[in-house]
Amino acid sequence: MKKVTIFDTTLRDGEQVPGCKLNTGEKIDLALNLEELGVDVIEAGFPISSPGDFKSVEEICRVVKNTVICALSRAVKKDIEVAAQSLKYANRPRIHTGIGTSDFHIKGKFKSDREEILRRAIQCVKWARNFTDDVEFYAEDAGRTDNDYLARVIEEVIKVGATTVNIPDTTGYCLPHQYGDKIAYLKNHVTNIDRAVISCHCHNDLGLATANSIAGMISGAGQIECTINGLGERAGNTSLEEVVMIIRQHKHLGFTTNVKSQMLNPISHLVSDTMRMPVQPNKAIVGSNAFSHSSGIHQDGFLKDSLTYEIINPMDVGADSSKIVLTARSGRSALAYRFQKLGFSFDRNDIDTLYEKFLLVADLKKEVLDTDLNEMAVSHKKKESAVA
Repeated sequence: MKKVTIFDTTLRDGEQVPGCKLNTGEKIDLALNLEELGVDVIEAGFPISSPGDFKSVEEICRVVKNTVICALSRAVKKDIEVAAQSLKYANRPRIHTGIGTSDFHIKGKFKSDREEILRRAIQCVKWARNFTDDVEFYAEDAGRTDNDYLARVIEEVIKVGATTVNIPDTTGYCLPHQYGDKIAYLKNHVTNIDRAVISCHCHNDLGLATANSIAGMISGAGQIECTINGLGERAGNTSLEEVVMIIRQHKHLGFTTNVKSQMLNPISHLVSDTMRMPVQPNKAIVGSNAFSHSSGIHQDGFLKDSLTYEIINPMDVGADSSKIVLTARSGRSALAYRFQKLGFSFDRNDIDTLYEKFLLVADLKKEVLDTDLNEMAVSHKKKESAVA
């Protein structure tokens, strides 16, 4: 099994979501939980951006003992110096520096040309190597960068000391096969690629961040950059919980991670509460409906054998038990199951009678609750007693 490095950027890219700003104490708490979760790298912030972010990175370095702590910078000497200063207490520091490599960035943002950007890419890695042996280079907008030029940049930054090369699909533009092919191209055309780890950093603008990251991993990337709950700029980043469980469920792919899957739901709730950002109910793995069943056909199959409609045991991701939710689409088997859970034992004739009453209630409500069931059950028992 090949171990995939999980690089968590919840505290950096995740915090860029409007309204998700964290204070230093909150960042420290989340960093300690991320370390316990088992992520390999924590991108703690962008130190040059503000004194508060610098302090947060510095304080995280004081308390996190085993996980690599990473600080982001632009290809600017001052940025890199400040990043290095913020990491001075880290046991395992990493500087993450880089520059945009697509023609959209080169011409539109930098008003420059490819040769000048290549020079700046090489220079920023050299500066970073003055402070640490662990330097990650990002080729921003690599997803829309010409492959020949991208390979040239990557080869040159590895020559001067980049130990991880980040290939971001910054705008979430790529299709999975395109992103996978891009990683494969680098594996086959960068002569010194064996001296660095290829990293996937995918955005979710087209809903493909996780799919692209997995495609990149299959094509040879050794690190995936992700966030809890898929938080991040615009439509978000690759979801950590999705990546971890895809790798776990598809063991035939031959990959593994150090992440403790039973912590996924608890840390999802912690991040959601701390960042004040609710998780959508239908979110994979950690959404409140991820293990809920409301259709009668699904409920009947699930009650006979959970594997008919669940590929993950809720306990494997730290979730509560599966839920049988009663709606107008539910069937008799689900109704009988819920009555039994409440302590009522009814035969088939009872359930047939109760089911007609249940449907009347279900048509009036989005969900039939335990209080409704109790009322139905007690009323039915009273009528039975009166007849007897």
